Amino acid sequence: MIPEPPLLLVLDLLGTFVFAVNGALTAVRATRLDIVGIVTLGMITGLGGGVIRDILLGALPPATFIDGRFLLTAAAGGLLAFALSGRLERLGRLDQPIVVLDAVGLSVFAVLAAAKGVALDFGWSQAIIVGVITACGGGTIRDLLILRIPTVLRSELYAIPAMVGAAITVAILRGGVYSVGTALGAAAVCFAIRMIGVHYDLNAPEPPGAHRRD
Repeated sequence: MIPEPPLLLVLDLLGTFVFAVNGALTAVRATRLDIVGIVTLGMITGLGGGVIRDILLGALPPATFIDGRFLLTAAAGGLLAFALSGRLERLGRLDQPIVVLDAVGLSVFAVLAAAKGVALDFGWSQAIIVGVITACGGGTIRDLLILRIPTVLRSELYAIPAMVGAAITVAILRGGVYSVGTALGAAAVCFAIRMIGVHYDLNAPEPPGAHRRD
C-alpha cells in the first residue's frame, strides 16, 4: 500500500532538510562563502533532488515551487548549518555530520522517489532508476557547485546503496507488504551500506589494473 500523503510530505521535508544542512556544512568546509552563499548552496542541495524527481515523474511544476514549506525547510537547514558550523569546526567534528547527513538524505530520497515511481505504475527498473537519480541529485549538484568531482562518479559506495534502497522499496511495494516500518527499513539498509562503505573505505569496482587517485 502506498503511504498516505502526510507521510510522504514528512519524508520529503526530512530529506530536504538534511540535504540542506549537508550542503551548507560542505560549503563551510570546502569554500570561503559568506552567509548568503552558504545558505544558497544548502538550499540548492536540499531542493535539487526533489526537483529532479518531480521532473522525471512529470509532477509539474515541482513541489518546491508550489509549496512554500520546502523553501522554508531548506532555508532553515542552511541557516542551522551556518549557525553551528563554527562550533563544529572548532571541535574538529565537521566532517562526520557532513557524511552522516548526506547518507540520511540519500536514503530518504531513494525510498521516496522509488515509491512515487511505483505509485505512477513505473516498471521495476524505471522506478529504481528514478530513486537513484533523485537520491544522488542533490549531492551531485552540491559537488558541481564547489568544483568537486561528484561523489557518485568517484570510486565510493554511493549510487549502490541508493540502488539497493530503491530496489527494496519497489520489491515491498510490488509484494503488497509496504508500511511505514518496511519503508524505514529500506532507508536503513541504504544508510547502513553507505556508512559501512565510508567507515571501511570500500569502493565500487575500478577498471582492472587501475590505481585509485584521491
